[in-house]
Amino acid sequence: MEIVIIGGCGHVGLPLGIAFASRGRKVCVYDLNDEAVATVNSGTMPFAENGASDVLAEVVGAGLLVASSDPSVISDAQNVIVVIGTPVDEHLNPSPQAVPLAIEAVLDHLVDGQLLVLRSTLYPGVTAMVEKVIARAGRTIDVAFCPERIAEGYAMTELFQLPQIVSGRTDAAAGRAEELFRVLTDKIVRTTPEEAELAKLFTNAWRYIKFATANQFYIIANDFGLDFETIRKALAFEYPRAQDMPSAGFAAGPCLFKDTMQLAAFNNNNFLLGHAGMMVNEGLPLYLVARIEQRFDLSKMTVGILGMAFKAESDDTRSSLSYKLKRILEFRAEKVLCSDPYVTTDPKLVPDEQVLAESDLIVVGAPHRCYAALDPQVPVVDIWNVFGKGVRV
Repeated sequence: MEIVIIGGCGHVGLPLGIAFASRGRKVCVYDLNDEAVATVNSGTMPFAENGASDVLAEVVGAGLLVASSDPSVISDAQNVIVVIGTPVDEHLNPSPQAVPLAIEAVLDHLVDGQLLVLRSTLYPGVTAMVEKVIARAGRTIDVAFCPERIAEGYAMTELFQLPQIVSGRTDAAAGRAEELFRVLTDKIVRTTPEEAELAKLFTNAWRYIKFATANQFYIIANDFGLDFETIRKALAFEYPRAQDMPSAGFAAGPCLFKDTMQLAAFNNNNFLLGHAGMMVNEGLPLYLVARIEQRFDLSKMTVGILGMAFKAESDDTRSSLSYKLKRILEFRAEKVLCSDPYVTTDPKLVPDEQVLAESDLIVVGAPHRCYAALDPQVPVVDIWNVFGKGVRV
C-alpha cells in the first residue's frame, strides 16, 4: 500500500482515501470500528458525502482501496496519514496528549523511512510533541502537518480544488508531504508546523465568529420586530463588501465551536471575540424558546423539530444544536417530536409526516432543501427561511 489512513473510515479519512484511490494510489483505511470497515469493504459509504458513493464502489472494485482493523497494515505503507484530532473535554479544555498517545499506540507498527502526516485539527505544539515521540523511539520518520480544509459534504470537490497547506520541520518532510498532496492538487502552500496549526484554528474560529455576528444581528432585528433576512438581502444586493454575510442559523458541528475554544485555551483564555461568539451561537436555541414562550403556552403544546443534523443535506448529528433545542423544549413543552430524512442513527426520530400531523408548532432545526416542499398547517419558527416567509419569531 502507498497510503494508510489511521482513523480512515470517518468523515475526514474516508473521503481522503477515496480521493487518493481515484487518482490511482493504493490506499488502506485503518479503523477500529469493525462495522464501518465491513461497510467500506462492501463498497458502501457509512455516511453521506456528496459524490463519494459511486467512486468508493469503483475504487474498492478495482482493488485500489481496502479497509482494515488490523494495525499491522500500517507497517506496509510508504505514507501514514493520521486523521485523529485534538478533542476538548466537557469543560471545553483541549486534550493535547490525545494525538501523541494515539501515535504511541501504533508506534510498534511504524517503520523507518515512512512519512507520517498529521491531518486533523491540532492544538498548537502537538506536531512538535509527535516529533518528540518519534525521536524518543529512535525512529527515522518524517513528520508533517497538512490540515484538512474541506467542508463536510463537499470533500470530493474541495480535495481537488482547494490549495493544500503543507508543513514540516525539515525540507525533507515538507517536500515528501508536498509530493504526496500534489497527487490531488497543484496548489500547495508551505508553512512551518506551528503556522499551519494556527492557520487551521484561525480558519474555523473566523467562520464561527462570522456566524455569531449574523446571529447577533438576527437577534437585534428580531427584538425590534424586523425581519433579518429581508435586511440581509437588501444590504447585500449588488454590494460586494456585504455579500459574505451569512444568514441566521445554528452554528454547530464537530469543528467550529471546538476549535474556537482550543484557540482560546492556547491564548490563556484571552479570546474575547471567540467567547462572545460562543455565547451568541450556543445561546440561540435558548433565545428562540424564550421568544416562542412570549407567543405560546408551550406547556400545553406538542412541538416538532424538522432536522436534527448539524447542517443541511447531512446525516451528521455531532454537536448539533437541534439536540440542544430538543432538551430545552422537553423541559418547557408538553411533548417534542423530532425528524430528519437523512439521520438514520437515532431510533427516537419519527417521520416528517408524523411531525407535521401531530405538532402544534414546528421549529426548523436543519435547513434541508426538501423541507421547502412541505406545507405545515401550524405556526412555524424558521430562522433559516426554508419556507421563504421570513425569519421573525
